[in-house]
Amino acid sequence: MRQIHTAAMAAILLGLAAASGAASAQTPASPQADAGVPAQAPAAAMPPANQTTPAPASETAPPPSAAKTYTVPAGTKVLLQLRSGINTKSAKPGDGVYLASTFPVVLGNRVMIPAGVYVQGTVDRVVRAGHVKGKSELDMHFTSIIFPNGTVVEIPGIVNSLPGADKQTVKNDGEGTVEQNPDKGRNAGEVAKIAIPTGGTVGAIGGLAGGHPLAGGIAGIGAGLAAAGLVSLFTRGADVNIQSGAQVEMVLQRPLILEEENLSGSAPNLAPAANQPKPLDKPGRAQLVCPPGGLGCQ
Repeated sequence: MRQIHTAAMAAILLGLAAASGAASAQTPASPQADAGVPAQAPAAAMPPANQTTPAPASETAPPPSAAKTYTVPAGTKVLLQLRSGINTKSAKPGDGVYLASTFPVVLGNRVMIPAGVYVQGTVDRVVRAGHVKGKSELDMHFTSIIFPNGTVVEIPGIVNSLPGADKQTVKNDGEGTVEQNPDKGRNAGEVAKIAIPTGGTVGAIGGLAGGHPLAGGIAGIGAGLAAAGLVSLFTRGADVNIQSGAQVEMVLQRPLILEEENLSGSAPNLAPAANQPKPLDKPGRAQLVCPPGGLGCQ
């Protein structure tokens, strides 16, 4: 019985050895394994040829940062000084108006519009006073502001008031219309210069011929004053005349958007270009050739 058990165990061991030998025969040995080199990991699958490999997150360009802006609210008033005079007698629509700020505009703790910046505007409408009635009027609006560093910004501004003016007023019509106040004293004086002396002289001459020069003179003066209404028909009302140096207050109709570059202190390069045309020389006076002894010659 013991011999039978031993023979069974030997058969089992022989079967296991035969199975192990068959497995080793099917799998060839790797030369790298024989040399003691560790086996490498299988290569990663390559992407298709038409597929773009995404760049690492660190190499992507950052999004452009938005420029910092400042808003000057609507209704802000800016005090300006006129650099070119305006007169409705000579002005016409489309003429330029040139001014400069005289007081800074501060928003919070930052100066938005410094003193000394240039402001440009345009004449929109010109109305001259009539002979009998009507006042002269002028409409203009402001178009742009030039900062000290040379940047230009469009501005939505109109005339709000004329500080210190005694002959012009600004109508509250939302258009900034400048209106000339009537100057009745000037017109009456001009009429009197013509009517009274002329009427008195003519009446005195007529009274002298009739033997009553004094009565004729008084009657002539009365006739001259009666003719004042006729003379006024040929006299226009006063024109709007805003002289250079006058104060003009501008008001913003809409918010004014400024950027950091407008408020930077760097000044532009104002050096003339190398190829700029040279100014012409002033022509000299022609030399007069006079005969010897001629009058007026030196």
